[in-house]
Amino acid sequence: MSLTRAAEMLGLNASTISRRITRVEDELGVTLFERGRSGLRLTEAGRFMMIHVQRSLDDIEALIRAGQNNGHGLTGKVRLGVRLPPIGELLRSLLGAWRVAASDVDLIVYEMNDHELRAAIAERRLDVAFVPRHALWPKATSMPAYREALVAALPSVHPLSARPAVTWELLRDEVVLTQEWEGSHTALEFFASFLGSGVRFSAHPASKQTVLGLVAAGYGVTLATASQGTVGIPGVTYVPIAEQNAWVMVDLVWAADREEPVVGRFVAFIRDEARSRGLG
Repeated sequence: MSLTRAAEMLGLNASTISRRITRVEDELGVTLFERGRSGLRLTEAGRFMMIHVQRSLDDIEALIRAGQNNGHGLTGKVRLGVRLPPIGELLRSLLGAWRVAASDVDLIVYEMNDHELRAAIAERRLDVAFVPRHALWPKATSMPAYREALVAALPSVHPLSARPAVTWELLRDEVVLTQEWEGSHTALEFFASFLGSGVRFSAHPASKQTVLGLVAAGYGVTLATASQGTVGIPGVTYVPIAEQNAWVMVDLVWAADREEPVVGRFVAFIRDEARSRGLG
């Protein structure tokens, strides 16, 4: 290797490079290059040291690449909270599209109730959450994600289960089962916005599956999303609701001060997908 040629490539003086090589050799306590008329040639110790130098350079390159990918949201982890399980076509297809677009990003889903979602977002245990709009808390940072139809979940032996569709008027005479957690009446209030406050509600601090189990047992009726209606539960019949307002809006919520690029990428992706599909 010609020292003069190396100096030209680096834009330095040959003497400067020679002094730096000597300084490195002094610090390492070994001779790295043999100097001769034909230039520099690696010694056996020099060849051994170059193996470690190349490994270090590879590690630095990998570190830079990882930092760039993370900085652009290409890698990382998204912790997603859901109120409604992602079993329906709308949410399932959104998450499926994200999987294709961000195959190197880990998605971890947590199913929680209203209180838990709010606390988890505030405490940074979740990055984002899909929350029914009627359950949003004050000053939540959110955007519309998708809208889903509501259906009536009835005992299969109920006379209304044979109808092609029902109305709010037909459901007002029924005992309406709903979920209700301590200090949270959002589901009951949401149902009451359709059925009126005079309806006989029966609230339970339980999962939707449990409520539907009570429907099958004849304890009353309830409202469900169309996606929940795709999961068959023995003894429950899902009937469409022939009302223009029989739907629920689901928003994507996140902490306004989150700075992780991968979270911003997820929010932007859901926003663009929802707009392009007209899901809101």
